[in-house]
Amino acid sequence: MHIADYLILAAYFLGMLGIGMYFQRRQTSLEEYFVGGRDMSARHIGLSVVATDVGGGFSIGLGGLGFVMGISASWLLFSGLLGAWVSAVILVPRVKSLGSIHQHRSFPDFLAHRFGEPTRLVAAVVSAVGYAGFTGSQLLAGGKLASAAFQFNLTTAVLLMSFVIVGYTALGGLEAVVYTDTAQWGILFVGLLGLGVPLGFYEVGGWSGLKGALPPKFFSLGNVSTMQIVTWMVTIVPIWFVAMTLYQRIHASRDVATARRAWFMAGLLEYPGMAFMGAVLGMFSRVLYPHVDPEMGLPLLIRDVLPAGATGLILAAYFAAIMSTADSCLLASVGNLVDDIIGRHVAPSASEQSMLRLSRILTAVVGFGSVAFALYIPQVIDSILLAYSFMVAGLFFPTLGALFWRRVSGTAAFWSVVGGGGTTVFLTVAHTAVRLDPVFYGLAVSGAVLVILTFWFPSKRLA
Repeated sequence: MHIADYLILAAYFLGMLGIGMYFQRRQTSLEEYFVGGRDMSARHIGLSVVATDVGGGFSIGLGGLGFVMGISASWLLFSGLLGAWVSAVILVPRVKSLGSIHQHRSFPDFLAHRFGEPTRLVAAVVSAVGYAGFTGSQLLAGGKLASAAFQFNLTTAVLLMSFVIVGYTALGGLEAVVYTDTAQWGILFVGLLGLGVPLGFYEVGGWSGLKGALPPKFFSLGNVSTMQIVTWMVTIVPIWFVAMTLYQRIHASRDVATARRAWFMAGLLEYPGMAFMGAVLGMFSRVLYPHVDPEMGLPLLIRDVLPAGATGLILAAYFAAIMSTADSCLLASVGNLVDDIIGRHVAPSASEQSMLRLSRILTAVVGFGSVAFALYIPQVIDSILLAYSFMVAGLFFPTLGALFWRRVSGTAAFWSVVGGGGTTVFLTVAHTAVRLDPVFYGLAVSGAVLVILTFWFPSKRLA
């Protein structure tokens, strides 16, 4: 890279750290740290939602899928559009209204309102562990990007990114995350659309060069199995109903209408916005770097194709997108630990300031702990889907019960979380040979337990 690229990267990172330090000085309470004062606009929330959901992990992962299967990789983010719009209609009004009345800050707050403290505790554990794993996937994405850009080995790059991301995250709360997300995602999207796509198109020899270098199936939306699409839908759509990061942004929104506009905006930015662009960039990288790790193709494309200065800007935006997702996931995991576990069950009488200090300490602990997960799972997209599967399998059906079925009791919800999450983890860790993805079995167990125990131990509070 040119010296101008390194200077732009350095200035960008210092600017992001400066914003984090600015909001750190303004924060005096957990309310500001975790939900940003509850008065944010649809534009900021919407861009933050898509930056958190897609971010660097899915961007790198989507490029890898485009490298492997072509334009059909876009189906991955169609699930984001569907999840965002369905949850905007069904979930957002209910969660925002309850949150405003009862001052909720987390996803387990919503479940506890309906099912009681034991369900809050087990949901918080599942969410905290899942988001720690998701943070690991972002560190892996950042490591792959740094490895390609600076020619480090992957382990060194992951460790380097861990120090940068965790250090930044420990400084800022949700306000810093949301406002930096707005700039970061805008630069990334416009930079890739205005520079990455046209320059990549030129490098591969235009449309004729692309068509000549790739097999015809790469240009078809049918180059993916129905089961793969269903697996993506089952794994990703439900996350819009159980994601702690999204509940924090619902509570941070000014009102219900603001939150719903933000969700509709986020869905469109994911699909068709980022979906086809990411897949096409992955196809370009397949032509130019046919023998590399698929998920390394897009970082190499950015490094080699863009002109001096632009490379540094787009790399900085990619690093920032990764940071925006990583710090959101860290805040979600730490929010579960501090608000829903320690604050409720370990140290309920602790002062606000001591809990705020503890939040920053735990941010560092959880962040660096997720490095091990990042190095254990070698593919970004696999680590994302593993973290998603764990949370979805345990939490999706109890959430639907809270929304639609008044008979569901705390007992049924509690064991549904344990059964679904536990089944998915067991099948995944034990490498059990099963025909379907472990998330299907986890969801089946969770749903069955919820229904059986609801009729066995129905809720006494049916209002």
